[in-house]
Amino acid sequence: MRKSLGIVALGAAAALTLAGCASGGNDASSAEGAEIRVWLVGTDTPDEAREYLKTTFEAEHPDATLTIEEQSWDGLVDRLTTSLSGSDSPDVVEIGNTQAAAFTSAGAFLDLTDDYEALGGDDLLPGFVEAGSYDGKFYAAPLYSGARLVFYNKEALGAAGLTVPTTLDEYAANGAALAAANPGKSGIWWPGQDWYNALPFIWEHGGEVAVADGEEWDAQLGSAESVAGLNQVQEVMSTASLAPKDGNETNPQIGYCDGTTLQLSAPSWVKWSILAPADAETPGCPEQEANLGVYALPGMDGGAAQVFAGGSNIGISANSANPDLAKDALAIILSDEFQTIYGENGLVPAKISLADTLGTDEVAQAIAAAAANAKLTPASPNWADVEAAGILQDLFVKIAQGGDVQTLADEADEKIEAILNG
Repeated sequence: MRKSLGIVALGAAAALTLAGCASGGNDASSAEGAEIRVWLVGTDTPDEAREYLKTTFEAEHPDATLTIEEQSWDGLVDRLTTSLSGSDSPDVVEIGNTQAAAFTSAGAFLDLTDDYEALGGDDLLPGFVEAGSYDGKFYAAPLYSGARLVFYNKEALGAAGLTVPTTLDEYAANGAALAAANPGKSGIWWPGQDWYNALPFIWEHGGEVAVADGEEWDAQLGSAESVAGLNQVQEVMSTASLAPKDGNETNPQIGYCDGTTLQLSAPSWVKWSILAPADAETPGCPEQEANLGVYALPGMDGGAAQVFAGGSNIGISANSANPDLAKDALAIILSDEFQTIYGENGLVPAKISLADTLGTDEVAQAIAAAAANAKLTPASPNWADVEAAGILQDLFVKIAQGGDVQTLADEADEKIEAILNG
């Protein structure tokens, strides 16, 4: 998933299975006055896309209505566990890509295998198709993706005598140098709970979070390679960042716009948060557009680093009262028209063929470079429970606070294995 949940919802898959999610919905798709409820999470889906979905669906189905219910990422797994297993389940549901396995394996989503080609087939982002599939069946389609990019203040970088880094070590050194040259400001804004930005440091040093070993999972944060990456994370947090050591990664544009953040790594769509109107609900700083630079996080030996492939999947509740109408809504969401709106707003569309909708500017080029090397978290049905338990958030808060990296990593490995192998 691409957001921090900060809740405890252990046993999501088991809870859903026991609740009977796999029983399927009632085929009442032709019922006059039917209402299709679509859960979208957070504010990443633009208003233009939401309006297109509702208007198009209701034009095609004049006797039905479509209602979008916005959910927050905080507590999402817990709410889905309850809602998808009940008789009042939403029909179409967005879920973070790393939570998908927990729900597909539990039978929470309608089997869409026979609809795969009609929804886009092999044009759909393959990594997200894999995340939304289980036991050879297709349950949750890609919704959108967004590789993490580095946004920076061009004037500050130049004033410090620095250039865009070409290796991960240079990136870390630049962050420390920016902070040293600008007291009271973050050379790299990195709140303690933000584990997404730590993953590239683990992967680029040759480490992993966890790997499959037969039918078991072997957590590897305590390996020599992973610890080398974690030590570099701790160095960056201590020398480059003034972000709260127990804070989360929400609203990174605030520090950039008030000048206290000179550089940050964030999903590609954060560009639009930074450039949002000054009178928006969460104000941006559009006057900074010419001064806003962007590049793909560099790898250990140059090129683009392996970064976390943020984004969402979307499926239909197995308990939907109107599965056929829900499929029609999903088809609109995966249409070229809807997905183009994502691309034009800096989110990677669900379809490979629409990559050019991102444009040709430096953000689009950085997205292409980052997406080519993007990775996902361990493909375990229990991974959602690892995130929901806050194990990684807690780990990096303690790392930010100066704790012993090896000890903390070993403790996290024990907790991760207990959940993945539980």
